[in-house]
Amino acid sequence: MNRDISDVRHEYSGHGIDPDNTPGTPFPLFSEWLRAALEVDPEDANAMTLATVDAEGTPHARIVLLKGFDEDGLVFYTNYQSHKGSELEQAPKAALVFWWPKLSRQVRIEGAVERVEAELSDRYFASRPRDSQLGAWVSQQSVEIPDRRWLEERWNRFAQAYRDQPVERPPHWGGLRLVPELIEFWQGQGNRLHDRVRYHRQADGDWRRVRLAP
Repeated sequence: MNRDISDVRHEYSGHGIDPDNTPGTPFPLFSEWLRAALEVDPEDANAMTLATVDAEGTPHARIVLLKGFDEDGLVFYTNYQSHKGSELEQAPKAALVFWWPKLSRQVRIEGAVERVEAELSDRYFASRPRDSQLGAWVSQQSVEIPDRRWLEERWNRFAQAYRDQPVERPPHWGGLRLVPELIEFWQGQGNRLHDRVRYHRQADGDWRRVRLAP
């Protein structure tokens, strides 16, 4: 690598945010920011980093896709037997991070994780392209495999098995919902004096919002 990454710089800018001018709950602001991100980056705006911990407390992070949200939480889908699925079964709390560089915005979210209702998983699975449905059966996510040919052979077997019928949702595949306890909005500003507004859910269910130092 020829470039010294210590010299990489970026000047951030954007409309400032202040707790006095934000909604009483974080969801309207999150919806507004996500909508703006979809306008400038329609293919990747719903990508988010998911961080979990295993039984030994070792953290793990990966990119997953947001597939729905409301005031109950943020929903994504996965193989429940994958590494992240197993980690969330043992330690059902996680953190999410959205990064929208074109807007100089970041959102951090933390909370408990639960499985979504089977009906919701069924409905979303039915909406997926058929090849994606088959892929949920083919891939034993996170398991070591000998080579790509192993995947291709499994694909052919499942494609044959479901040749003349709809693909049913695998019992080990479905949705997970992160129920937010903390949501922090970060807006890049000049001179590294960024705006940070944090919402924290209180014991009575109300949200407390504060400004944090950058």
